[in-house]
Amino acid sequence: MTFTPVWVNLLCTFSNFYNMEMRDESMIDAQTNQDLTPTENQVAEPVCEIKETVETVVENGPEESDSKVRPVYATVEEALEAARALAAKEANEVQRDEVTYLKQQFHALRIAEHKARREAAIAEGTPAEGDDQPVANEADAEFLQLLNTIKDKKAAHIAALEEKRQANFKQREAIIDQLLEMSQDTDNVNREFPRFRELQQQFKEIGEVPATEATAQWKRYQEAIEKFYDQYRVNKELRDYDFSKNLQAKTLLCEEAERLAGENDIVLAFRRLQDLHESWRDTGPVAKEIREEIWTRFKDASAVINKKYQAFFEERKAREQQNEDAKTALCERVESIDLEKAVSFKDWDDLTALILGAQEEWKKLGYASRKNNNKLFARFRAACDRFFTAKGEFYKETKDKMARNLEMKIELCEKAEALKDSREWKKTADKLTEMQKKWKTIGAVPKKQSDAVWTRFQAACDYFFEQRKKDLNESRHAEQAALKAKQAIIAELKQVDDNSTEKEVIELLRDADNRWREAGHVPFREKDKIYDEYRAAVNALRDKFKLSRSSRSMARFENTMAEIGNDANKIGRERERLMRAYEAKCAELKTCENNLGFFTTKSRQGNAMIADMERRIEGIKKDIETLLAKVALLDEKL
Repeated sequence: MTFTPVWVNLLCTFSNFYNMEMRDESMIDAQTNQDLTPTENQVAEPVCEIKETVETVVENGPEESDSKVRPVYATVEEALEAARALAAKEANEVQRDEVTYLKQQFHALRIAEHKARREAAIAEGTPAEGDDQPVANEADAEFLQLLNTIKDKKAAHIAALEEKRQANFKQREAIIDQLLEMSQDTDNVNREFPRFRELQQQFKEIGEVPATEATAQWKRYQEAIEKFYDQYRVNKELRDYDFSKNLQAKTLLCEEAERLAGENDIVLAFRRLQDLHESWRDTGPVAKEIREEIWTRFKDASAVINKKYQAFFEERKAREQQNEDAKTALCERVESIDLEKAVSFKDWDDLTALILGAQEEWKKLGYASRKNNNKLFARFRAACDRFFTAKGEFYKETKDKMARNLEMKIELCEKAEALKDSREWKKTADKLTEMQKKWKTIGAVPKKQSDAVWTRFQAACDYFFEQRKKDLNESRHAEQAALKAKQAIIAELKQVDDNSTEKEVIELLRDADNRWREAGHVPFREKDKIYDEYRAAVNALRDKFKLSRSSRSMARFENTMAEIGNDANKIGRERERLMRAYEAKCAELKTCENNLGFFTTKSRQGNAMIADMERRIEGIKKDIETLLAKVALLDEKL
C-alpha cells in the first residue's frame, strides 16, 4: 500500500520554501570592475566582471557535486545530531544541498524505522489497525525546529546582504555626484585629476549593489567619467601656459632661497624659508621634464638654511641642557636643606642667606628646555616657599614662646622678691637655689626686656644671700659655743665611774642626749667628726655596762630622735612606723597565746615546746612595752 505520512508533507512544504530562499540569496548583480585609466583622447570602455554567490552545486559544478561523498546516517539520532551541527553554523556556511540531503536521509530513516516496526508486528501476528503510516514523534518535532532555525538564520543573512548592497549603492551614488561636480569646475579640472583617479579606485573597491540598480548606475558613472575627460582636454592647452608661469615663479623662489644663505639671523632666515616653502606649495606644477631639476635647486638651497638652523638649535639645546642641569642642582640643593636643624635665629639667618644666594644664582641662569623650564621653576619656587613658610612659622612660634618665657621669668622675679626678707635661711636658700635652676631652664625672652628682667631677679636673690651672710657671721659664735659644749659632754661620758649602775648609766645617756640636742649646731666642717666621737663614747658605755636589748633599743631610738630633731613630718612618719610594728607585735602575741592553748601533752618534749612558747610570749610583751615607750617619747615631741 502506498502512503504519504503527514510529517512527510510538512517536510516537503518546508523544503520548497527553503529552496526559494536559497535561490534568492544566490541571485547576484553584474558589477563594474574595470581599469578606469583612459588616455586624453579616448575614454575607456567598461569591462564588466560578474561576481556570483552560488550554492554548492553551482560552485563545484555538476560533476564535482555528484562525486562529493555524503555521510550515511545509521539512525534517526545520528541524523538529528547532524541537523544540530548545521543549525549551530553561521548562515553563510550552510549549503542547500546539505540540508536537502539531510532531509532525505531523515525521511528514509523514519520510513525504514516504521517499516521495520510494522513487519515485526505482522510477523508476530499482531498488526495494529490504522498503523499503515508513521506517526509524528519528538524526533520529528526537533528536526522541524532545527530546520526552522536554519531558515531563520538564512533569512537574516539575506537581509544583511541586501542592506549591505543598499549601502554600497549609496556610496557609489555619492562618488558619481563628486565626479559630476568636479567635471563642472572647469578652472581646477587638472588639479582635481589625482582626486579623480582616487574616486575611480574607490568606486571599483565598493562591493555589490542591488541588481535592479546596477545597469543604470553604471551608465551614470560612465557619463560622469566622460564629462570630466571632456573638460580635461579643454584645459590641456591652458596647462602649458600655466607651466611657463609656474616655472618663472619657482625660479624666483629658488633665487630668494639661495640669498637667505647670507642672512646672519638664522632664525629669521629659517622663518623666511618657511614662507618660501609655503609659496612653493601654492605655486602650480611645471613641465614634467624640468620638474625634478627646479625642485632639486630649491631643495639644495633649503638644505643650507636647514643645516645652519639645525646647528643653531643643537647648540641652543646644549646650552639649555646645561641650564637644566644647573637648575636641577639648585632645586636639589634647596630641597636638601634640613629645616629641623634650624633651632636659633642665627641658624635661620644663615639659611636665609643660602636661599637668597641660590635665588640670585637662578636669575643668572638662562632658559632650560621648553618642556622642563616651567616645571623646574615651579619646583624651585615650591622649595623656596617651603623654606620661607617654615621660617615664618618658626619666628611666630619663637615670639609666642619668648612671651611665655617672659611671663615665667617675671613670675620668678615676684616670688624671689617675696622671699628676699625671709629669715628662714636654709629653707629660703633652697627655694631660691631651685628658682635659679629653673631660671636657667627657661628659654630666651625678647631682647629688649632680657637685661631688665634678669637684673630684677638677680637683685632679689643677692639681697637675701647678703642678709643670710650677715646672719651666718653672727651664728658662728654660737656654733663655737655649741662645739665646746658637745666636747664637754663627750669628755663627761668618757669619765663615767665603773661602779655606776645600769639605771644610772641609762639616765646619764638620756641626759647627755638631751643636752647634746640642746647644744645646737656646730661648725659644718666639725659636724661629722664631733658626732662620730659622741657615738663612739655612747657605744663604749653601752658595751661596758652591757645594757639590755630594750635599753639599747631605747638608746638607739633616742639617737634616732636626736637626728630627727623637731621636724614634725619626720616625727609623724616615725610614729606611724612604730604603730604598725606595735600592731604586728600584738597580732603575733595573740597568735602565740592561741597556739599555747593547744598544747596538752605531758611529755618532756611537749613541756620544752611550751616553755619555749612562753619565753617567746614574754619577749613579745617586752617588745610591745618598748614600742609604747618610744611612741610616748614621740608624743612628747609632738
